[in-house]
Amino acid sequence: MLYFSPARVERHAKLSINTVNIALMATLMSGYASAENNGFVEDSKLSILARNYYFNTDRADGRSNQKDWSQAFIARFDSGFTQGTVGFGADLFAYWGLKLDAGSGRTGTGNLPVGDDGDPDAEYGRAGGSVKARISETVLRYGQMSPNAPVFAQSVSRLMPQTATGFHVLSREIDQLAVEAGHFTSGTDQVNTNQDGELWATYALVTTPAVDYAGARYTLADGINLAAYASRFEDIWHQYYVNTNYVMPLSPAQSLTFDFNLYRTLDTGSAKAGTIDTTAAGMQVAYKVSSHTFTAAYQQVQGDQPFDYVGFGDTGRSGGSILLPNSVQYSDFNGPGEKSWQLRYDLNMAGYGVPGLTFMLRHLRGRDIDGTHSTQGAYAHKYGQGDEEFETDAEARYVVQAGPAKDLSVRLRLAWHRGDDSTGGAQDQVRVITEYPFDIF
Repeated sequence: MLYFSPARVERHAKLSINTVNIALMATLMSGYASAENNGFVEDSKLSILARNYYFNTDRADGRSNQKDWSQAFIARFDSGFTQGTVGFGADLFAYWGLKLDAGSGRTGTGNLPVGDDGDPDAEYGRAGGSVKARISETVLRYGQMSPNAPVFAQSVSRLMPQTATGFHVLSREIDQLAVEAGHFTSGTDQVNTNQDGELWATYALVTTPAVDYAGARYTLADGINLAAYASRFEDIWHQYYVNTNYVMPLSPAQSLTFDFNLYRTLDTGSAKAGTIDTTAAGMQVAYKVSSHTFTAAYQQVQGDQPFDYVGFGDTGRSGGSILLPNSVQYSDFNGPGEKSWQLRYDLNMAGYGVPGLTFMLRHLRGRDIDGTHSTQGAYAHKYGQGDEEFETDAEARYVVQAGPAKDLSVRLRLAWHRGDDSTGGAQDQVRVITEYPFDIF
């Protein structure tokens, strides 16, 4: 799946090609896969995720660096459904974040709120949830939730999750087909505590009063997955998305995976962001042999505007609806006219006797950015002609497999980005993320 977003805002981690569609489908279907019902209490789940996050970005050209160390506790309660023809339930959350180390001269990471005095807050928290009703294999929800559609998705790249408030329906009445739709009117970013924040076009920095979307995912035989979505950001754009993913087994230890994504975005209504007429597409091919996976990807934006997508909260921090292969740790390689390629290598050490330990290395280059044809509207003068960029990322992750610390994960993420000012310039980034999940019941 593909995601595009502004290059200056660092993004969420991307899933590997052979898992991205499966993971997104599982997210959509989790908790709704069966009409069988044991009861509101009997099917309830309560969990807490302890997340420790060190974030450090070293920026060139006289810009202040961004650095902090923070701790979060993320609690989630998902109820079952009451028994009967129509079942009712509720999903609740509570988030608490703590500053471990941060200062006024290095803010902007997106992990901690900043007070009026310019200093990061010592702690912050919020709570909310949604109510839900189920008939057969269809679930309707209203309230605060974390949407994950290709055209309207929250980001999970910082200490806390984002949320949006509205309606969501998911139906699985037909085997292998998941159909969903949503109507949302407000959003909350990672560091805000209010429930009535704005919904944005991230790169245009304009707001919309409502977002509507609908789409479907279908699994065919022989490892083929299809998806199609459409969304409307009122008075900004209509956006359409399609995806095809195919896994071709070659032998018990080898496979090829093909993944194609395409977004089409057109302005609508009063066109608050100005003219929008872009097509963003990308394809990646991965060859897996034993413990090794080699991936090549190509991505291109056609149009005079960058590929844009949803932002949440009072400041419009970027969300996650950019399922494009070259949207990586720092840049999304989404400038107007930009062509980019990626080479990637993944190693799973389970095949060498160290289960839970994985490594990743990738390099990307983008060129032919040209924003000079966009002279009016929100995207005007954001890019030059012939702008370029490149990025190298490395990652190591270990998940404890057994014992008292089972499922404890530690991840080191590194990024080196260079490019013209329109792409974010020179940035060196280090993230260390430790997570420990507790299943209470």
